Amino acid sequence: MTRHSRSLRMKRILGAIAAASVAFASACTQPDNQEDADEEHPAFGYQVASELRTTNAGSLEGVSTAAQALSGSLYPGVYVPGPQGQMIPNTDLVRMQEIPGPVRRVNYTLSDSAVFSDGTPVTCSDYLLAFTAGTNPGIFGSHMPLFEDTAKLTCAPGSKDFTLIFKEGRGARWRGLFEAGTVLPAHAVANQLQIPLDELHQDLLSENLTDLQPIAQVWREGFDLRNFNPELQVSFGPYAVARVGEQGEVVLRANEFYYGDAPQEPELVVWPGSADSAHLAETGGLVVGDLRDLTPDWYDPNAEINRLTVETMVGELTEALMFPEVGTWSQPANRQALSKCVDPRRVAEASSSVAGIDVPVTPLHIVQHGDPLAKRLMGEAGPNLNVDISRASELAGTEVRIGYAYPNERYAAMVESIRQSCEPAGITIIDVTGDGKTLADLPRIEYGEWGQEIWTEGEVDVILHAIDPMREYPATTNRSQEIGLLRAQEKTLWQELPSLPLAAQPATFAIDRNVSNVVPYTGLSGIGWNMNRWYLDPGAEAPEESTEPK
Repeated sequence: MTRHSRSLRMKRILGAIAAASVAFASACTQPDNQEDADEEHPAFGYQVASELRTTNAGSLEGVSTAAQALSGSLYPGVYVPGPQGQMIPNTDLVRMQEIPGPVRRVNYTLSDSAVFSDGTPVTCSDYLLAFTAGTNPGIFGSHMPLFEDTAKLTCAPGSKDFTLIFKEGRGARWRGLFEAGTVLPAHAVANQLQIPLDELHQDLLSENLTDLQPIAQVWREGFDLRNFNPELQVSFGPYAVARVGEQGEVVLRANEFYYGDAPQEPELVVWPGSADSAHLAETGGLVVGDLRDLTPDWYDPNAEINRLTVETMVGELTEALMFPEVGTWSQPANRQALSKCVDPRRVAEASSSVAGIDVPVTPLHIVQHGDPLAKRLMGEAGPNLNVDISRASELAGTEVRIGYAYPNERYAAMVESIRQSCEPAGITIIDVTGDGKTLADLPRIEYGEWGQEIWTEGEVDVILHAIDPMREYPATTNRSQEIGLLRAQEKTLWQELPSLPLAAQPATFAIDRNVSNVVPYTGLSGIGWNMNRWYLDPGAEAPEESTEPK
């Protein structure tokens, strides 16, 4: 088959996928009496702050909407985040051996028991797909920056063993690769393209744009929950997606093929942040929540009897302005000038006023604000906090469109703070969020059917987004003994400004008093990092929390 005929066939396949998805959604619509029954006996509900747009946590849209909160239980990472920020090897899935040296290598051996929810073995082809997406962000529309450190992934089709090879002197943060929600089913992608898995595997190795484009399109678009395709979205985690509801809620069922311990709750409903939290709380449908509203009106902390406890805390992520890699704001000089009218201290104060707690300024790129090394790097970051209107005035007359993932009072206050501080420099800041904007809405280069570059201006100039510095920036080292290298990298990042760090992200959790094993976590996976261990006992009076990850 020629590549041209495959490209033409791809259009027909995607049309068929969309039609099948609509048919499946219609078939899964619940009858009225079932909806009434659900209202009387609501399923275990977990609400996330963002929208549930995709299960692909490595895509631009998935990164922007914190898809890991859901997909971490569908496509587990090779390391599991612990409640205190630990990196815990997922030995049920894979074993790893690091071979240090000038060129770092990591050998991975997947468990023979690891299979998808359709019974297909998990193999190195699934990791090759993630590697190829991560190393070709322009083609795939991906955002997995740690892959910048990698050089090659070697494996044979169908094998349980593979080796990841890094560029010389790179790969200090290799444990952050193949994280939750980024390793997707290669065999299901091949099925959608109507080609054998071996052929898909070879296409991934080819580095040929014509070969990669149809794969990239399915990878980027096929995991969209608004057009749920059950044949594509097969899982190798403790849960699998059963269906998607009318309000965007995702119903999870226990994966019968899961190779680890079965989840405690056989079914969960994951609700998007736009769902009515008050109604869910009132009807018992909200059991655990990572709430969008940090001070919900429906919660009275002084009530004599509260089924839920609600607590706000400072999280470990850094909220930052993310710049595009093309266009006006790809130029470091323009980023530098804009940064001189943005006052991170005022932005943090604006965030704090809505959150109801003190949110600290977090001016570091390379480490989290709570890292023990943070204070030792402040010499490189601290001076950049000062406003310089004369320097910012170089951009007088410029409009800057800022967006974020969903409508939110706190984010709006942060952008308003930026608008006020930049106004004296003649820079107009416009909040263009609307229903939500993602990294996919920034200006970028896309590739046409025949490989030609297509410029997209985007609907937004800058995205306000929460990042984990340990995942966002490949580091020369993680060692405190080599603090000089980290200082040099922090200095370089402040010169290039791929992002402008502002303040720590606050998080508000709601937890039913009768649920066990819920451990608040403010990293990328959110409080749902161990949802397969949650257990609701309506008869329990004071459930104990376990901090033992699984």
